Amino acid sequence: MKPLRLLLLAVLVAACTHNPTPKASDTPAGPTPEERARMLISHMTLEEKEALMRHDAGGVESLGILPYNWWNEALHGVARNGKATTFPQPIGMAASFDAPLIEAVFTAVSDEARVKHRIGMADGHSDWYEGITFWTPNINIFRDPRWGRGMETYGEDPYLTGQLGMAVVRGLQGPSEAEVLKAHACAKHFAVHSGPEWNRHSFDANVSDRDLRETYLPAFKDLVTKANVQEVMVAYNRFRGKPCAASLFLIDTVLRGEWGYKGLVTSDCWAIHDFFMPGRHGYSPDVEHAVAEAVRAGTDLNCGESYRHIADAVHAGVLDEAELDPLLTRLLAARIRLGELDGNDQPWEALSEDIIEGPEHLALARQIARESIVLLQDRDGLLPLDPKARIALIGPNADDAEMLWGNYNPIPEKTVTLAGAMREWIPDLVCFPGCELVRKESLSAQEIADVLKQLKDIDIVVFAGGISPRVEGEEMPVDLPGFRGGDRTDIQLPAVQRQLLQCLHDAGKKVVLVNFSGSAMGLAPEKESCEAIVQAWYPGEEGGTALAEILFGEVVPSGKLPVTFYRDTAQIPDFEDYSMKGRTYRYMVDDEPVFPFGFGLSYTTFSYGLAKVRRGVLEIPITNTGSRDAVEVAQLYIRRMADTEGPVKSLRSFQRVFVPAGETVTVKFPLTAETFLSWSPEAGDMVPIKGEWELLYGGCSADESLQRVAYKYK
Repeated sequence: MKPLRLLLLAVLVAACTHNPTPKASDTPAGPTPEERARMLISHMTLEEKEALMRHDAGGVESLGILPYNWWNEALHGVARNGKATTFPQPIGMAASFDAPLIEAVFTAVSDEARVKHRIGMADGHSDWYEGITFWTPNINIFRDPRWGRGMETYGEDPYLTGQLGMAVVRGLQGPSEAEVLKAHACAKHFAVHSGPEWNRHSFDANVSDRDLRETYLPAFKDLVTKANVQEVMVAYNRFRGKPCAASLFLIDTVLRGEWGYKGLVTSDCWAIHDFFMPGRHGYSPDVEHAVAEAVRAGTDLNCGESYRHIADAVHAGVLDEAELDPLLTRLLAARIRLGELDGNDQPWEALSEDIIEGPEHLALARQIARESIVLLQDRDGLLPLDPKARIALIGPNADDAEMLWGNYNPIPEKTVTLAGAMREWIPDLVCFPGCELVRKESLSAQEIADVLKQLKDIDIVVFAGGISPRVEGEEMPVDLPGFRGGDRTDIQLPAVQRQLLQCLHDAGKKVVLVNFSGSAMGLAPEKESCEAIVQAWYPGEEGGTALAEILFGEVVPSGKLPVTFYRDTAQIPDFEDYSMKGRTYRYMVDDEPVFPFGFGLSYTTFSYGLAKVRRGVLEIPITNTGSRDAVEVAQLYIRRMADTEGPVKSLRSFQRVFVPAGETVTVKFPLTAETFLSWSPEAGDMVPIKGEWELLYGGCSADESLQRVAYKYK
């Protein structure tokens, strides 16, 4: 650090020499991070600049700049760097509709991250997955249940995604006004990327201006303009003919221009190579031109190898060295604000290693797992279970710890599976797989007979089924019935599981299906073959405990679906069609899903009274008409009466509210200008529009669950 400090001192001394007898009032303040960055850049060679613009940034020893690796992941815990608390997959956390709790989760994640970074820096620099710059959250819209990476998102709704995405940013980065930021969050993937995985390196996303501004961009805008997110990752795909990392419209016009973004833009990993590699975008003739296009558009950081050719591009005359300086200024200023350039770990140096998977963080993981679980069906009140009943647990996910972790995950030291948790309630629990997760052939008559023989004294079967992160996810080499390259071709349960569930039903067993998945499942057959259905997602290391607490009634379920559960793929448009027509609850007009967005049952019942608007606030009385104290997620949707082309309804607010049994609580939703945002062709954007609106409120998005209030926004 000594050369850097001497250089800074020289700058300050030089600044003071213009006033031989400076007063205290005109003593210059310390240089801003940008001024420091520009000063450092002025002493760099072209090759040193090049080295700083890759994710595995090299150091500049003469200037006191240490090597730094920008690549780190914290999708639901500090990932790929040994043990860390493993929280539920984001799609599960979205089912909580609990922004404050999600902020607390990611505050814990960034606490653990700071400790791990300090440990990693012991050898003088951060290595892979040891830094404090995290490529999270994924705020793409989960527009199609076939997309394997949808489990990384916060669902299908732009408003919900924005609210929960901002909570992630606040938790990871800490106070935005702090002199030293705690960490970086990164909004990804910008823009219009929601599958398929198999063509993301060659696909050209063309969407209407309305879909772009109404569905694909709002969450990004929220994170940039309201939460001060420090990084934005551009997507692999092209947008209207240009690779996103070379899109002046996305990066310069919208992100930096309209939204005033000052932070970093990073490429997805090896995305700039996609500009010129055979069979991909076919956009650039070679790597030098690809690099020039990305730099010129303002892609500051390259995850991958392309920016190793920056000097080649300059020497070839397709890029001017001066064009690098604004990008480098942003990169170095960011490292200064993180304290990384100065080894400044304040005020987190007192954080102990004991917090990593410590009791407080495990309790937090258990609480968010409880809130993520959604009760979809409970015919005849089978749930909660009596542990004295004759119960068995079977299914391919009954005792699978790794399945609970999701993807982009830490490796926890101890994971509680559903089998492990249920044995706390039923020590002699009958437990066996019963069938594989997925296979090409059906169960034989003998296999079915063997399963039923083991269950001959059992009345209630808890079936832990669904799918797994081993078959859905990012660009996976999976070729099984119903799956393709990480995505899904069929959204129903694998056939072997459907067959076994029907056989259990036919044998007179009462069945509780616990469905583990990162995406919506077509559960129409299971509504008939199963008495109860619980959606568990991939609930993290405490997921088994949380599930058992709900199954046996210690905890009342409160989760709500952040995605629509369609009947089958016939209910949704072509996977490669990015138009929103016919997609999600907002545009599903002519058909009914199996389970709607925002749906989730409880062990009690709620009644919504007549709402009133008082001084710009919608007041809704909610009564708990059952016998259990419980939490309800109240939801407010809006519809503009004159808009015949837009969504049939759009979520505009939500609130988790605790309602004791037999009591009434009034929920208040302020009605602001943002409540009435709608597409304006004249403005070319979403703006508050005056006129006649309908306010729809209730416990889920289904029409029959909503009450209506006419409202005129003036």
